[in-house]
Amino acid sequence: MKPSEPTVDASYTGFVGELGRLLDASRRTSARAVNSVMTATYWELGRRIVKFEQGGKKRAEYGEELLDRLARDLTQRFGRGFSLRNLRNFRTFYLEWPIRQTLSAESGTKAAGDIQQTASAESPGVRVQAASFPLPWSHYVRLLSVKKIAARHFYETEALRGGWSERQLDRQIASLFYERTALSRDKTAMLTKGGKPRPEDRVTADEEVKDPLVLEFLDLKDEYSESELEGALLQHLEKFLLELGGSFTFVGRQRRLRIGDDWYRVDLLFFHRRLRCLVVIDLKIGKLTHADAGQMHMYLNYAREHWMQEGENPPVGLILCSKPNDALAKYALEGLPNQVLAREYKLALPREKLLADEIEKTRERLEAGKKPD
Repeated sequence: MKPSEPTVDASYTGFVGELGRLLDASRRTSARAVNSVMTATYWELGRRIVKFEQGGKKRAEYGEELLDRLARDLTQRFGRGFSLRNLRNFRTFYLEWPIRQTLSAESGTKAAGDIQQTASAESPGVRVQAASFPLPWSHYVRLLSVKKIAARHFYETEALRGGWSERQLDRQIASLFYERTALSRDKTAMLTKGGKPRPEDRVTADEEVKDPLVLEFLDLKDEYSESELEGALLQHLEKFLLELGGSFTFVGRQRRLRIGDDWYRVDLLFFHRRLRCLVVIDLKIGKLTHADAGQMHMYLNYAREHWMQEGENPPVGLILCSKPNDALAKYALEGLPNQVLAREYKLALPREKLLADEIEKTRERLEAGKKPD
């Protein structure tokens, strides 16, 4: 006979809950401590990049080439986290967030321009300087996109005061919370009501510890790397679409496009022979957001203007969202000129559920350490 479960009294249940709260709090504290040092380190990297660039006329003239070379060398030596885009962020972060003293001055070492310090001399400075950056690095990266100084200061202050998660900060910026507050007659009420977190803004202790930016900084991997998972999913999706009746012709992967001063990459680009149109595919690891839909429409406008050729129909977008046990596929058809063409697209393109099921099945196999079919 199966032994009966021991009776658990209320005091024990409360004790387990107490230990759980302690562990959650300690894990959050550990993650935030790493984040603090990481942010100070990235600020110092930005400072040294700027000082090195300013150290000679030739280096200043070829700053972008210098960053590109530096990105390759640092990535080869330290792994992920030192892409050209990240190095630009480090440099901009230093320039946009001036602080009272440099790390070398705080740690009692040589002048600010001296970059030949030992690791033992730098470590105390990084720890001291970390106090200057109370928000996580992901928050500063998001704040860098806010060009108006007053708005950026507002979001930084409110994020610190309200303990905003990155999700809440992103939502507030996207919804123009600064502008809405500035126009409000009762700003106090607006700040009180608008600054309250929503359920979807909450970040668990586990998510804080497994923050991809923290794992990247420590050169650690979770059960699997997001970039590796994304690459494997795209590779399988490419093969899957090419095998669907022969209508899809492969055009490119990670196709670059420039909009304003920013560079973007389209995950997959196909041409559908029956519809005579480009198919722009964007894969998201995580849940679908309004920003993802807006980005796809931006891609389609660009493709319509720069990639579409004479005699072709308007491009169509496909957003694929992959998260555990809940994949989603959604076509972007709103930009088509008439309903007749929209119906033709819907009939000719693979069903959204078919694509979502394929992505979910492939992800499950990859996470189980198996090769996709």
